[in-house]
Amino acid sequence: MSPVKLMSWIVVVALVAACSPAPLLGNRARSEGLNDGEFEGKFKSFPNSAKVKVIIVDGRITEVEMLKHGASSRGRPAAEKIPGMIVEAQRADVDAVSGATNSSRVIMNAVQNALDVSMDAGK
Repeated sequence: MSPVKLMSWIVVVALVAACSPAPLLGNRARSEGLNDGEFEGKFKSFPNSAKVKVIIVDGRITEVEMLKHGASSRGRPAAEKIPGMIVEAQRADVDAVSGATNSSRVIMNAVQNALDVSMDAGK
């Protein structure tokens, strides 16, 4: 194999590996023990990023607001659907939006980071 073809394959493999879906943060996905207030969280997994504000009232998630969402047009539906799904489920780990898995996971992880801040606020 020529050096040019070999380098091309290396670049392709690196790009595919870099674009794998973000892992879900799994240590505290549920919302038990939340402290009331407004909490921000963010998460980034190339090429997507999210910054959210989570409002908690009486220990319940009442609102998830997208402050920033860096995604392609394929990822935009996640920003429209995931926040409402999280409020309804009262947890950060909900089903991903089909075709926008990485964006969905990035948003869920940003929300989980905000929930972690809320839980740590009472300590």
